[in-house]
Amino acid sequence: MSVWRETPTLAGRHVTLRPMVREDCEELLLAFEGLHSLFHTTVPTAETFDAWYDRVMFDTAAGRNLPFTVLDADGRISGVTRLMRMSEAHRRVEIGGTLYAPRVQRTGLNTEAKYMLLGHAFEMLSVNCVQIRTDFLNHASRRAIERLGARLDGILRGHLILNGHLRDSAVYSILAHEWPGVRRNLELLMARHGVRA
Repeated sequence: MSVWRETPTLAGRHVTLRPMVREDCEELLLAFEGLHSLFHTTVPTAETFDAWYDRVMFDTAAGRNLPFTVLDADGRISGVTRLMRMSEAHRRVEIGGTLYAPRVQRTGLNTEAKYMLLGHAFEMLSVNCVQIRTDFLNHASRRAIERLGARLDGILRGHLILNGHLRDSAVYSILAHEWPGVRRNLELLMARHGVRA
């Protein structure tokens, strides 16, 4: 099977990313507790989980998605993330669909997870570009993306309607020739959390 079609397991010190399966539902819903007040994203609930999961898997079957369940250092399910909007023909992907349990936010987990996803995209998929999008008003997310070393491409105004909110999307990217510098930056950030690359 093509590396563009198979979700791998990526293991680090603080985080493991493994293929998402429906059996993760109960633990994911527990991880999502406390996230439902977020205006800038859609968080699955017990009532919407099956439809959300089916949409993710539909895109996976179509070759547009590689979905991961996120496990913390203790092996507890702590959220989800994806390589999405994948285009093998244009050698580009987006990192998105990321939801973390509040208990792992602002820890070394996200930095290491992004390091592994970016490494997979640039080194295994040989992409030209990795894109990351967030709500223009989500300043914490924008700071985190910029701290990774991604550059702002622009703002898609009136891009989405989420939870009754008309969202402007900030679009960031990292290009293949920028990856070595971004990789070094992430390794320095991880060293602050005691993570070895």
